[in-house]
Amino acid sequence: MQTAKQLSVTLVNKPGRLASMLMALSKKKVGLRALAVMDSADRGTVRFVPEDFAFAAEVLASNNIRYEAADVLLADVPNQAGGFRKVCERLAAEHLNIDYAYCAFGAETSSRSGGLAVIRVNDLAKAQKILGESAGAAKRKPLRQPVTRKKAALSLARMGQ
Repeated sequence: MQTAKQLSVTLVNKPGRLASMLMALSKKKVGLRALAVMDSADRGTVRFVPEDFAFAAEVLASNNIRYEAADVLLADVPNQAGGFRKVCERLAAEHLNIDYAYCAFGAETSSRSGGLAVIRVNDLAKAQKILGESAGAAKRKPLRQPVTRKKAALSLARMGQ
């Protein structure tokens, strides 16, 4: 369990604004660990966890892009049905509120993990402790076999019937 700095940028909800901001980051080779884009009518909010927070903030500032910073929790999500639900249940059981969450999937995550959840909670230190304890317990449990493409295709075919 680890924490990270997240950047949030509010953009006018018009074609090209998101691409322009991402181009500025890309030109300076700012790597992203996770990213989420949400809209609210005429504005959109881009939340992302950069590989190098200070450098990403510097790039945004040099391009006159305003941002807000927040501490977030990075939690491995088990590669099983209900994996993220279990993370949420552990936090709820300890009266921790999730302000928002989003996930990243790909090379950044370990092979045993289904993904990486970025979670903003009301008590970061307590959440880190709670999920750190559950991660230790999860390591002792045998993992389910991953779903193969063939099994997934059969499952989707059955759902369509």
